[in-house]
Amino acid sequence: MDKQFAQENLSQDEHIKNKSDYLRGTIKDSLKNPLTGALHPDDVKLIKYHGSYQQHDRDQESERKQKKLEPLYQFMVRVRAAGGITTPKQWLALNELSDQYGNGTLKLTTRQSFQFHGILKRGLKPVIQKVNEVLLSTLATCGDVNRNVMCNPNPYQSPIHGEVYDFAGEISNHFLPKTTAYHEIWLNKKKVAGTPDVEPLYHHTYLPRKFKIGLAIPPKNDIDVFANDLGLIAIEENGKVKGFNICVGGGLGSTIGNKSTYPRLADVIGFTTKDKVIEVAETVISIQRDYGNRSDRKLSRLKHTIDDRGLEWFVSELHARLGWELESPEDYKFVSNGDSYGWLKGINDKWFYTLFVEHGRVKNEQGHTLKNALQEIAEIHTGDFRLTGNQNLIIGNVQEKDKEKIEAILKDNGITSHRKLTGLRKNSMACVALGTCGLAFAESERYLPSLIDKLDVIMRDNGLDQDAINIRMTGCPNNCARSSLGEIGFVGRAIGRYNLLLGASHNGDRLNTLYKEMLSEEEIITELTPMIASYAKEKEQDESFGDFVIRKGIVKETDRPIHVLA
Repeated sequence: MDKQFAQENLSQDEHIKNKSDYLRGTIKDSLKNPLTGALHPDDVKLIKYHGSYQQHDRDQESERKQKKLEPLYQFMVRVRAAGGITTPKQWLALNELSDQYGNGTLKLTTRQSFQFHGILKRGLKPVIQKVNEVLLSTLATCGDVNRNVMCNPNPYQSPIHGEVYDFAGEISNHFLPKTTAYHEIWLNKKKVAGTPDVEPLYHHTYLPRKFKIGLAIPPKNDIDVFANDLGLIAIEENGKVKGFNICVGGGLGSTIGNKSTYPRLADVIGFTTKDKVIEVAETVISIQRDYGNRSDRKLSRLKHTIDDRGLEWFVSELHARLGWELESPEDYKFVSNGDSYGWLKGINDKWFYTLFVEHGRVKNEQGHTLKNALQEIAEIHTGDFRLTGNQNLIIGNVQEKDKEKIEAILKDNGITSHRKLTGLRKNSMACVALGTCGLAFAESERYLPSLIDKLDVIMRDNGLDQDAINIRMTGCPNNCARSSLGEIGFVGRAIGRYNLLLGASHNGDRLNTLYKEMLSEEEIITELTPMIASYAKEKEQDESFGDFVIRKGIVKETDRPIHVLA
């Protein structure tokens, strides 16, 4: 550990990890305590590594306070699936768990994971056990470790896609924590006497903060590779993966009023062949482990480690630890960071249907019974389900003879005839926010659809109803829905008030810039109406909205560009 973070300067989280006995803490005892729906405060921190966040129902907060009741504590559980692929059997099991223990919905996350919401403490262990029974896991989906590894979820799109998908799984497994605490607490495994836990990479206090890895395949940047601590851009040669460009230092979270925190995109620092990538990744993680800020968690991501010491220092330290140097980055080009909807035939002669799932929430609504539809499909489907980095779903590996059945199920449940499938809506993302997330200042998932209803009227009036403009909203600046990469971005500041940010690129390689703060819905509409009209009349051929607002001087280009080291 870097000497600047002496024991007395460590954050409380570091002390909790240090005494946790490799993430055990007193979780077992907390789960058995019948006097509260919550865990012990230290265990609230530790349970993240096991795949869960303790939350409470904020919609009932005032009423319960008046009745002198503790908050209605509940838990979010996140399921790990590298690359986001599950079988129909796994889908049915998760669907059943959401009804039996959760709030009746499934959330598809922006990192290709599943989330359950509304699980009470007594349901935690049964849920995690059932997830593992169907060969999935919740381990390391949260906490100060490497999180779910992202990549394009369709390995049959091309030979290179299959190679990258398999490699994402290899990376994911390589960086899982080695502690046996997870299996002891949740799966009733016995600790073998005389075999102490060892974390050869993470050590006993793990990383200073979360760490994210994503793999992108040009020309699609559908996982927002530059938003990751470690981004890997696949370079193709003769139909195979020659290697990867290495990107470091991405992270979009910030704190309002704290200028030391900010969104940052990863810098491209070099290229290496595929066989050396895991060595590079492990070394990057080790540098962050040793030099990351363990005093202030707001300044603890890899981006801060790099900015505090300098990119040149980081690359020099990386090369010194490797004992060899990265090559110069290879050429690449991204054109978009969204999903392509509808049917696509794979190189294996099977079909893949990309389905729009508004903000990733799988639920039933009147005339749009998505949850029922996907359950029906899972009961007859012989292929798989694939989560995208944009909260959407691919029904994958569909045989020719089954296409009509699946189309009929979608139609019967009002999915394919959805009247709201405009270009703006299909390129929207929103985090959970209220009423479960304790960090949220404002609505996001529950509000953005109605705001898009109003913006779509303006888009239609200007002949832009099918134009793809990335629009993203978060209920706070932690940026779970990557609002900093929205051509139109919203960050919640208070109930009904949002910061409006503009000017991100359409391909995910440029951040947006703050335009105006604390806007109401009426003010948002007032500001965007003339911009959209101007865009319709004055845009150049193939010009994106993000590029347009910069060219017109509505906002200045970000002062935090991506750097590519020669």
